[in-house]
Amino acid sequence: MGDAMKYYRESCEILYKREPAKGIFDLIVDAEKFAGEVRPGQFVHVLVPGKTLRRPISVCDFDAETGIIRLVIQIRGEGTEILSKKRIGDTLDLIAPLGRGFDLGDTGRKALFVGGGIGTPPLLAAAKPFGKNATVLLGFRNQDSIILARDFALAGCRVFVATDDGSMGYRGLVTDLMKPEDGRAVFACGPAPMLKKVGRFAEETGIPCQISLEQRMACGIGACLGCSFRIRKGGRESYARVCSDGPVFDSREVVWEEER
Repeated sequence: MGDAMKYYRESCEILYKREPAKGIFDLIVDAEKFAGEVRPGQFVHVLVPGKTLRRPISVCDFDAETGIIRLVIQIRGEGTEILSKKRIGDTLDLIAPLGRGFDLGDTGRKALFVGGGIGTPPLLAAAKPFGKNATVLLGFRNQDSIILARDFALAGCRVFVATDDGSMGYRGLVTDLMKPEDGRAVFACGPAPMLKKVGRFAEETGIPCQISLEQRMACGIGACLGCSFRIRKGGRESYARVCSDGPVFDSREVVWEEER
């Protein structure tokens, strides 16, 4: 996929809104101009009224034919709190589509998708084309914080849920559910400790793995350098920015803190 992608600034109407879990909002917005150019794993940059910096929100799903995109937003601070108050009929000022998404490759092969908490949304659009070839492992704090499990199931994927407290599905870490036979490729998004384990699993099993580091982003436009982190390519280390070089990276390139 080329790195220089065209993007748009559009005022997009909210067509649908619900709250699937406390503090998490599921929106469908009219994005007729650019929905056909979105790739799984990309994000949009949302203007928050009264704030200087936009907020990066991953695209959960999109449909080129109907011209819509779906965004799942978790309240994390003042900015996302303001966005959560938007209603159906209101508009969102978006710059999109941004970032480097997942390279899905052959969707006829078995693939493993591992999502943790609010890292789950960008995996939906990536898993859907795989359908029954996708095994989806989702980890949440508890039963009340589970999102999108039904959506993956409706797309024909095999879905397994893990919760920290055992209130739904497997009790323990979602990474405990990973099996080499479930995929010839791995796609993951979630908190850093989870991604590190997924990366280790991929390295040990020799399975190619792409991870989205979207959660580490601050400004989203490559200006603040807050999302810079070390990568290793061809034996040499350098810095990359999650927002402009990612958010999706090959797991083997990422240098985790304690490895430095």
